[in-house]
Amino acid sequence: MNQFKNKKILLSPPHLTGNEWKYIQEAIETNWIAPLGPNVDAFEKEMASFLGVGDAVAVSSGTAAIHLALSLCGVKTGDTVFCSTLTFVASANPILYQGAEPIFIDSEPETWNMSTKALERAFRDAQLSGRLPKAVIVVNLYGQSAKMEEILAICNRYEVPMIEDAAESLGSQYKGKKSGTFGKFGILSFNGNKIVTTSGGGMLVSNDVEAIQKARFLATQAKDQAPYYEHSEMGYNYRMSNILAGIGRAQLEVIEERVKSKRLVFLKYYKELSKITGIYFMPELAETLSNRWLTTLTIDEKLTGVSATELIQSFANDLIEARHVWKPLHLQPLFKGTKYYPHEEQLSISEQLFTTGICLPSGSNMANHEQLRVIESLKKTIMERVKMTHPISG
Repeated sequence: MNQFKNKKILLSPPHLTGNEWKYIQEAIETNWIAPLGPNVDAFEKEMASFLGVGDAVAVSSGTAAIHLALSLCGVKTGDTVFCSTLTFVASANPILYQGAEPIFIDSEPETWNMSTKALERAFRDAQLSGRLPKAVIVVNLYGQSAKMEEILAICNRYEVPMIEDAAESLGSQYKGKKSGTFGKFGILSFNGNKIVTTSGGGMLVSNDVEAIQKARFLATQAKDQAPYYEHSEMGYNYRMSNILAGIGRAQLEVIEERVKSKRLVFLKYYKELSKITGIYFMPELAETLSNRWLTTLTIDEKLTGVSATELIQSFANDLIEARHVWKPLHLQPLFKGTKYYPHEEQLSISEQLFTTGICLPSGSNMANHEQLRVIESLKKTIMERVKMTHPISG
């Protein structure tokens, strides 16, 4: 393994199939290199078919897709939107784009995703104040679906649309149904580190075909049907390029293989590390299948002698990229002063996960020797701390 020890192991690098060249070359040869084109149309149809939804529109990012979804839900200045707190800032930034106010909802232990207890309290307070949210953004963290049936039941009871942020969960399932298909709108991301990548891009999906047609219109600068450029509404320059859509088509062809690879990476980590006292892996809810986009765990400093921050630094010293789980949005300076509903009074699950959680390198093209390096590095760090705490006397 010595010949590989000086090569940095990345968290989740892009994994190309080789077939991308076919679609890229076709786009170049036919001069379809700008936004829109045959690859875009085909990518949308193929993704809609894979997910089993009515329609899909390919856009420049998952953030753009969320922005369009909020616009279509009628979110405007002065409105509120409930949003998972344990997520990347892109889940909530579009709320600010619309001039609305985010209200953050904590996680729960079984999925690390939106807490139904906290969501119920938030809705009860909103109803009492006479100010229900215009939408609820639920994130499927690291590939694991949230408790969709329970969350949908709550949203439906208050007649508030749910937007499912499936940026990290393409290929995952909840009770046999594909992730991204539960809400009024589903959001996908094809960033470079995602399980399917177009280098950068996203998609908005829905069974509401008319809504997706409207999204397609808005994402193409809201150009009216006219023999000249005429615009009656504000639009956005959000469409995906034909070249990038070609990359996405090749990636989608192997989505099932990618999910299998990610899950095998998780299983190897679990087999080698789960028996260590103080190491706990992100759970997989019954009747769900996580794509295990990133393998994540929590580390108990009291039991291992090592904090999450110390372990990440130790990994970095060994040229291994590992990261904290997302810093909760209610703790971000950008959202200082926003309302937040914890899982229970005096119990914030998202804050606990941020303090103790770590994302391990989880590339679908990860070599066995790379994964062994990560495993050995973690074990070494804990063993060194044990020796420091309980030195062997001579």
